Amino acid sequence: MRIHVSFLILPFLFLLAGCGGLVSQDTDQRGEIAPILTSEEAFDDQTFAKPQEARVTHIDLDMAMDFDAKTIGGTATLDVLAADEASEIILDSNGLRVSAVTDEAGNALTFDLGETVEGKGEPLTIQLPVQKLERDAELAEGELASTHRIVIEYVSAPGAEALQWLSPEQTAGGEHPFIFSQGQAINNRTWIPTQDSPGIRQTWQATISAPEPLNVVMSGVIQGDPEPEDGNRRDFRFVMNNPVPPYLIAIAAGNIEFRELGPRSGVWAEPEVIESAAQEVGDTEEMIDAGIALFGDYRWGRYDMIILPPAFPYGGMENPVMTFLTPTFIAGDRSNNGLVAHELAHSWSGNLTTYSSWRDGWLNEGVTSYFENRIVEEVYGKERAEQEYALSYAGLVGGIDEVGADNPGTAMRTPDAISPFDTKGFAIYDKGTVFLRTVENIIGREKFDAWLTQWFDSHAFEPVTSEMFLADLRKKLIGDDAELEKRLMLDKWVYGTGLPENAWKADPQAFAEVDGAAAAYANEGTLPNVDAWRDWTAAEQRRFLEELPQDLSDEQLAALDTTLGLSQTGNNEVLFLWLEAALSNEYGPAVPQAERFMATMGRNKFVSPLFTALNETDWGKPIARRIYAETRSSYHAYTRGNVDKTLQYEGSAGTALSD
Repeated sequence: MRIHVSFLILPFLFLLAGCGGLVSQDTDQRGEIAPILTSEEAFDDQTFAKPQEARVTHIDLDMAMDFDAKTIGGTATLDVLAADEASEIILDSNGLRVSAVTDEAGNALTFDLGETVEGKGEPLTIQLPVQKLERDAELAEGELASTHRIVIEYVSAPGAEALQWLSPEQTAGGEHPFIFSQGQAINNRTWIPTQDSPGIRQTWQATISAPEPLNVVMSGVIQGDPEPEDGNRRDFRFVMNNPVPPYLIAIAAGNIEFRELGPRSGVWAEPEVIESAAQEVGDTEEMIDAGIALFGDYRWGRYDMIILPPAFPYGGMENPVMTFLTPTFIAGDRSNNGLVAHELAHSWSGNLTTYSSWRDGWLNEGVTSYFENRIVEEVYGKERAEQEYALSYAGLVGGIDEVGADNPGTAMRTPDAISPFDTKGFAIYDKGTVFLRTVENIIGREKFDAWLTQWFDSHAFEPVTSEMFLADLRKKLIGDDAELEKRLMLDKWVYGTGLPENAWKADPQAFAEVDGAAAAYANEGTLPNVDAWRDWTAAEQRRFLEELPQDLSDEQLAALDTTLGLSQTGNNEVLFLWLEAALSNEYGPAVPQAERFMATMGRNKFVSPLFTALNETDWGKPIARRIYAETRSSYHAYTRGNVDKTLQYEGSAGTALSD
């Protein structure tokens, strides 16, 4: 049963009178307090928090990095908004070592770390201070202000899943260590004591101490130059005044430098990578302009990026003002820049408006993937956008065919019967893309764009649900038009499994030439013309490789590689598809290259399927185990967890949404 959406209502707060008050202290550091949703769909079963009773509104971190111990430790000062009768607040922890909790004056507060729940961590329950914070006299009656402040002294969990500590040998430069974090889905509770739920948005600030000569970046706006401290260390300060879901608090540090791309954007990377990185993301300013023209203001100030070492498990992570990107997208020709468009689009869908529950993953990723395609169309043209949509549509159809149309994991909103992390990636990304393309074409682009723009405006910096999305769409675009409601099939898309029959199909002309070449190869063994292959876009090359026959002989694979130069490509998306086909067909000459590929990157999108391909044959199983024994320690916990399951290693890690 789905019930009407409502906001958190505590009698003493007068929330309906306004939900934008500033807290009374350090008003330049603390932004508006976001609402809490209390509908059934908004409930997050992955947190121990009870935000209706007491919730975090702001975090102030004062932390030091220890590369020898591989920990981050210090204090977290939390502003708390609590009901009058509330005596405690419950936070999320996963292995945190808490040494003390006090009020603002240093008086000890009682706290308790509860029993560990596998995959979720343990609740950290803290008694609230008796003394409440004073309200700013300028705040009007009914405006919200935090009621308590608590200080937690702690150090991050040993082996914290959010933190990846790299040795110098795992970096491009080979001289200095590196660290990066990955908070999504529920990993930040391994290094930050807070209410780790996407529906409990929080502002934050941080002071981070790191050894010289490392530079630190975070998903907040840096405040001035780093300040030297004793012991050859420097302090870096950051602020995020907009309330964000806590999984978007991110950090990275290493021997990195900056290149400006334009007045609003720039890129960080190791010196050995910075020039190629800056060239690859050179269209960023144009993408920002396209996003603004499509769906409204960019509200984050800057849009910077960092190119991480290859161990980063994702293509990208949309951390505000500092997108994290894998170096594997760098192809030299900007052919994989749909990734940049995707992470930028998250500045509206996912960061500006965020699902309250992990069961609504499509509200972030599906909407973003649709938005990404629109940016690609604006910047690179309709043909490229149609080709990328066709790839997405094919991925959706193929995914449903593989698992079955009645598989609950194919529903866009994860049903209660399964874990929110068991929803199939194609249902979150590709099905969401096709859904919105379908709605756009039935309603009309102009009307749909205006509606989506106001959706972002109306719920900026707030949590949302599928129920809210559909209700707003019905109210403002469908109204009493029963025929339009029937044509759109909204509930079937969001809550149903499989692919609804009204799905807007990809343009068959998008890959007409390529599909003809793929058919000729499958039926007659005719390889594409070499000059034509070289002129194809990366999307066209990927399409051809994805359409290869499943069973190929050594002679066929050798001819493909020799003629098309597959093993020499500079595009990792294309190289991956070649290696996957080769390993699936037990092609020995590809093993050394696959081994190098898997040893020098940790992107799950590439690593996990290649281990799966090897593990599916008796020929490949020993190869997979030999390679994994050498590479496992270099992978992020997310990648390790997926490969552990494939190869039946013990201690597999949890699952998260990924781009």
